Amino acid sequence: MAGGPGGYGDGVESSSLFWAVIMSAFAAFGGILFGYDTGTIGGIIAMDDWLHTFGKFDTESSLGYYLPTNDQSLVVSILSAGTFFGALLAFPMGDIVGRKWGIITSCAVFCLGVGLQLDTNWATFVVGRVIAGFGVGLVSCLVPMYQSECAPKNIRGLIVGLYQLAITIGALLAAIVLNATKNHQSHSSWRTPIAVQFAWAAILSGGMVLLPESPRFLLKKGREEAGKIALGRLLTKPCDSPEVEAEYDEIMATLEADRALGSGSYIDCFRNTEAKNGLRTWTGMLLQGWQQLTGINFIFYYGTTFFKSAGIKNPFIITIICDVVNTATTIVGIQLIDRVGRRRLLLIGAAGMCFCEFIVAIVGVTAGHIQPDHSVNLPAQRVLIAFVCIYIAFFATSWGPVAWVVTGEIFPLHIRAKGMSLSVASNWLWNFGIGYATPYLVNATTTGINGVKAANLGVKVFFIWGSTCVGCFIFTYFFIPETKGLSLEQIDLLYRESTVINSEKYRRQILAGNETFASHTKGVHEHKIDYVEGKSG
Repeated sequence: MAGGPGGYGDGVESSSLFWAVIMSAFAAFGGILFGYDTGTIGGIIAMDDWLHTFGKFDTESSLGYYLPTNDQSLVVSILSAGTFFGALLAFPMGDIVGRKWGIITSCAVFCLGVGLQLDTNWATFVVGRVIAGFGVGLVSCLVPMYQSECAPKNIRGLIVGLYQLAITIGALLAAIVLNATKNHQSHSSWRTPIAVQFAWAAILSGGMVLLPESPRFLLKKGREEAGKIALGRLLTKPCDSPEVEAEYDEIMATLEADRALGSGSYIDCFRNTEAKNGLRTWTGMLLQGWQQLTGINFIFYYGTTFFKSAGIKNPFIITIICDVVNTATTIVGIQLIDRVGRRRLLLIGAAGMCFCEFIVAIVGVTAGHIQPDHSVNLPAQRVLIAFVCIYIAFFATSWGPVAWVVTGEIFPLHIRAKGMSLSVASNWLWNFGIGYATPYLVNATTTGINGVKAANLGVKVFFIWGSTCVGCFIFTYFFIPETKGLSLEQIDLLYRESTVINSEKYRRQILAGNETFASHTKGVHEHKIDYVEGKSG
C-alpha cells in the first residue's frame, strides 16, 4: 500500500539509542491516517446503510441499492486527487513552516475533511474526501522527511519502514472496526469508522508538539544555535559537545557543496549536474509510480468488493486476513531493509509479486470463476486467496516500505523538500489514476438509466499487474543504487562518484574507508592544490 517516502539520518549517532528511536519513530504514526482511511472506504461502500444513503436503486434487476461504477471510481479515487496536491504543497509547508509544525497543521486539515464525511449529502462527502486527502498528502511527505533527517543512521531503514508499518496497522484497524459495525442498519455503521480518524490525528499532532524540529531544516534556514540544540536532543548530548560539532560540520559541508551547484529550485531538481539531481528526481518519481503499478491498492481499495464478486461468502473476514498478512510481513520487511539491502529486496519483491499475480489470474480464469449455476470451486478459491496473501507478503517485505525509504534517502538537502514532494505527488497521481480506472477495468457493464460501460476483466486484471511487476524488476536493476548503511551525506557522495550498477562495490568502499562527504571533499581539494603547486614548481 502506498503511503509516503522514507529516509535515513544523515549520520546521527546517539548515546541513547532508545530515545533517538522514540523521537524519530513517533512521527511514523502519521501512516495510520492514510492506512486507516484507505481501509475504511473499501468497506464503507459495501455497507447497506451507506448504499441506501448515497447509492442508486436498480428497478430493472435484483441488484437493489448499488453504487454505479462512475460514482464508485469517484468516491474511492478522489482522496488521491487531494493527496496529489497536498504532496506538492508539502514543499512550501516543510520549507517555510518546518517539518514539525507542518505535520501538526496537516492534521488540522485532515480533521476538517473527516468532519465533512460525516454528512449525508453526496457532494459534501466527496469534498470531505478531497480535503482529508489534502491532509494525508501533506503528512505522507512531511513525516518521512522528518524521520529521514532525525533517525539514527544505522537503523534508518527500520525507522522509516515504521511509517509503512503504521499504514498497514491503520488498514487492519479499519477492517476490524468495519467488521464490528457492518451490520448496523443506521448511519452509525459508516459514521463510526470515519469518526475514529479524529483520534489518530489528535495523537499524531499532540505527540509532535513535544518533539524537536528537524536540525537539518533549522541549519538550512541559518538558525545555527537552534539547529545545534535540536541535534543535541537527538544525540542526547550537550549542544556544545564534540559529537554535536562533528555532526554540525558534516551537515554544513554537504549543504554548502549542494548550494554551490544550484539554488535549489524546481529546475535544479531536473538538472544533471555533478550531484546528478535529475537522475535522483526521476528515480524518485518513477519509483513511486511503479509502486502503484504493482496493483497492491486494488486489494486494499476494492478487495472486499472483489472477494464478494468472486463468490467468497465472508469478504470482510478475508479482507481482515489480508490486512493481518500485510501487517505481519511488514514487521518482517522493515527488519530486512538494513540487513538485506534496498536494491536486493526490491528485485526479490518484484519477481515474487509477478509470479503470484500470474497464478491468481490463471486460476481465476480457469477454475476460480462462478459457475452458471452460481456454484464455486472451493479449492480454486482457496488457491486464489492463498496467492493473494503471498503476493501481499512479497509487497509488504519489499516495495511497501523500501520504496519510501529509497525516496527519502536519495535527495541532497537543498532540494530534499522539493524532490520528495514531486516523488510523493507522483505516487498519488498514479494512485488516483489506478483507483479511478480499476472499476471500469474490473466491473461488468450495467444497463438502464444508470448504466455504465466497463471492461468486465474481473480476475483477469491480475495479468496486467503481473506484467507491470516485470517493469518494476527492470526499473530497479537500472535505476536503484544500493544505499544500505550509508548516511545521507555518504549517499550524496555515492551519486557523485559512482553509477547505479556499481553502487554496491562503491558502497562497500565508503564503509571500509569510513569516508564522509567532508573528508572526501577535503581530500579532492588538497589533491588539486598539490597538482597546481607541482605544475608551478
